[in-house]
Amino acid sequence: MKFTKMHGIGNDYVYVNCFKETVKDPSAVAKFVSDRHFGIGSDGLILIKPSDIADCEMDMYNLDGSQGAMCGNGIRCVAKYAYDYGIVNKTNISVATKSGVKYLDLSIRDGKVSMVKVNMGAPILQATLIPVVAQTEQVINTPIEVDGKTYYFTAVSMGNPHAVVYMDDVDGLEIEKIGPSFESHVNFPDRVNTEFVKVIDRHTVQMRVWERGSGETLACGTGACAVAVASILNGLVDRDQPVTVKLLGGDLNIFWDENDDQVYMTGPATTVFDGEIDLAFLGE
Repeated sequence: MKFTKMHGIGNDYVYVNCFKETVKDPSAVAKFVSDRHFGIGSDGLILIKPSDIADCEMDMYNLDGSQGAMCGNGIRCVAKYAYDYGIVNKTNISVATKSGVKYLDLSIRDGKVSMVKVNMGAPILQATLIPVVAQTEQVINTPIEVDGKTYYFTAVSMGNPHAVVYMDDVDGLEIEKIGPSFESHVNFPDRVNTEFVKVIDRHTVQMRVWERGSGETLACGTGACAVAVASILNGLVDRDQPVTVKLLGGDLNIFWDENDDQVYMTGPATTVFDGEIDLAFLGE
């Protein structure tokens, strides 16, 4: 199987061009290639497929083999791959995902994509649609008990569920202990991605993320979008202004246009290397 390893500010995936390749068991392949000791090493697997409704389709799998609906960092890399490797020859493209068709604007430098702006769509704030078990229609700064401690969270879906938790210190957080407890909490029927956030100023926040099915990652695009929306809902950053979200792998620029209720994310996409791997033992 030929592949390309790419990352969006450290959120790395193995990408396979399914215009040319066939992956019979993507869950098994995702688990193998994601292993950082015996595989290629990644946060998961993303298949780039033909689509009847868009320029291409993104089909993503987490490192535990579970299928994901949407990945903001991943879709920027899909766009870069599609342009750089000749699937498209235009700078405004569409990508089908399990969360609907997304539209992307590409910035080109020296013939290659350097930055990508993604229309991530409208944030979902209705509790039943996120989904999150709640007594109210929206979940904003709501208490939740996790491992015997009370936290306050805001729930947002960007095609996948997010719980945004604010705290004074994220650098010293033992995320590997609290992350799994949030992910599998009974209040989140489909599990949840959890963002632990420190507000730096009215335009800037810092976050760490525990992604369902992957653990802590260096970056999460949908999570950064959820954090920007939650920060506006909680009055922690200025409305109608871009929010810089600082992640372990780098910064993303997020703008929630409340007039058309669309969230826009801008950030880099990077190719690491191309390669080929033998998956015969998996039946591929």
